Amino acid sequence: MPKVTFLPPGIEVEIVAGEDILTAAAAGDIHINASCGGDGTCGKCKVHTKGAKLQSRPTARLSEAELAQGYVLACQTPVYDDLTVEIPQEVELLSKGQTRIKTLTAGIDEWNRQLSELSADPPVVKAYLELPEPSLNDSVSDLTRITREVRRQLDVADVLIDLETTKQVPEVVRAGDWRITVTLYREAQHVRITKVEPGDTTGSHYALAVDIGTTTCSAQIIDLNSQKILAEASAYNAQVSYGEDVISRMVYAKKPEGQKVLQRKVVQTIDGLVKELNEKTGIDPAEIDVAVMSGNTVMTHLILGVGTDQIREAPYVSVFRFAPSVTSAELGFKQLFDVPIIFHPCVASYLGGDITSGIVAADVIKHEGLVLYIDIGTNGEIVLGNNEWLIGCSCSAGPAFEGAGVKDGIRSIDGAIERISIEPDTLETVFTTIGGKLPLGICGSGLIDLVAELFTAGVLDKRGKFHKDLETIRVRAGEYGWEYVVVWEQVAGVDRDIVITEVDVDNLMRAKAAVYAGITTLADSVGVALADLSEIMIAGSFGNYIKVEEAIAIGLLPDLPPDRFKFVGNCSLLGSAKAALSREILDRSAAVTRGLSYMELSADNTFMDKYMSALFLPHTDKSLFPSV
Repeated sequence: MPKVTFLPPGIEVEIVAGEDILTAAAAGDIHINASCGGDGTCGKCKVHTKGAKLQSRPTARLSEAELAQGYVLACQTPVYDDLTVEIPQEVELLSKGQTRIKTLTAGIDEWNRQLSELSADPPVVKAYLELPEPSLNDSVSDLTRITREVRRQLDVADVLIDLETTKQVPEVVRAGDWRITVTLYREAQHVRITKVEPGDTTGSHYALAVDIGTTTCSAQIIDLNSQKILAEASAYNAQVSYGEDVISRMVYAKKPEGQKVLQRKVVQTIDGLVKELNEKTGIDPAEIDVAVMSGNTVMTHLILGVGTDQIREAPYVSVFRFAPSVTSAELGFKQLFDVPIIFHPCVASYLGGDITSGIVAADVIKHEGLVLYIDIGTNGEIVLGNNEWLIGCSCSAGPAFEGAGVKDGIRSIDGAIERISIEPDTLETVFTTIGGKLPLGICGSGLIDLVAELFTAGVLDKRGKFHKDLETIRVRAGEYGWEYVVVWEQVAGVDRDIVITEVDVDNLMRAKAAVYAGITTLADSVGVALADLSEIMIAGSFGNYIKVEEAIAIGLLPDLPPDRFKFVGNCSLLGSAKAALSREILDRSAAVTRGLSYMELSADNTFMDKYMSALFLPHTDKSLFPSV
């Protein structure tokens, strides 16, 4: 069996002859960017190889010179002999810094204020029991002794317990001298004993809230007694090595063992967050009693190991809306012990639990005025409505907002350009990077800034094409067509100029056009004018970094007064935190799922017309953007 050695980490992986380099990387938990899901179309998994003579499948993504130098696409190159693979510098930097712990910020303080206002009624509770010792006059079984006390305290009829927990009972009750604490998961028709512990452990009662994002996973530890978030962490979803968006993930899931790989990777990502959170707080993983998770429909299917083929193809049908009851042990978690996992329900194949969770967390269903709720990311998910009705849709924006599909686009890591302006007279750039590091590339918020600045400075025309007669050396003909040099190699953190090409601009324009067309199609379907919106909520971690003025300038957001826009942050995560504390939140999430009308844009004849009209800066109809 051939061995593949990955440098610079120096990890050696043994694989079956004929498997490709990307599969070898997956086996070694090594990140190689394959934004197309291993389809060979994005060119992002380019690596340099030494050793074996390779026969890569034909691709237009590599030049003859690159092939001669030993460059190949990892997803298109089978391995039959021992091989050394060099990972690009920026990919290695990403791999080293995938997890970043967040400190408790003012935003978290506001979340804690909201949590403190909830009536504490968590789906999982702890009960301290002082049981009478067995005697000849009271010789009922250990379980009967426990369940009759649970029924008395909680006033419930049915008390269930699984086999593994049952096995712990005799030792625990005697070790605790018949004083024990039971953890109870309150399901619809019964309660289930999920844990038994000696003594009184009711003071230690924690939950895990998780947002399973396509690109980023975020998690919080919540003290269910004090109703406070104690710590938060985020990490790139390890599935990104196998596709930047949900479509490419579903493509990869069709490969042999692909679905199992994707399921394992997202579980490993969340396990890593649990480990980081517990190291930060000192809370043992065994003290976490429940996990509440939210994610889009595809992410929810993938973490459960459920097939997604039918979601990808018309008529786009999901296997479920309400996820089956499941425990962390069943899903293969190592850091989380055998605890119940509760998922927010999904509305449709492309409108998932992250949106139902977010709508409930943001109190959209309490507003009397018209609210537009937008989660901008790989998928643009949009909901319109108020306390009387809701209608939603999803548009495939593509990964440009995450920095993918762009020549020098990267995710939001240290060194990513996140803010940029262009001097209108000299056309020189002024930028800031995450962490103040040397620039490695441009992340999503930086791309929006950049295209807006290039347009308003007169470098780009309304079609997204460069004016080629400008007196600047920054606009030039490059290997992939005309481009603008954002950062010269001499001041960059990579060994080349950082540029944006016309192809990159086109990718971003397609992404913004999809979102804006989705907004206008949804509004027109119910006869609502955008000017009638009382509030536009921009959700998601990425949304926090968007500058409204720049987003309007490129035609991503409606041209409305700034005071109507509200950044609500990662409401998907907030909804999971609230649901860990209140069964009412879970009931509201279920009610939203059942009551929200879903609009399939691919079946709407007007969407494509609106999309084509939005493929200009800012739009073909200038009257829609008077401020620009």
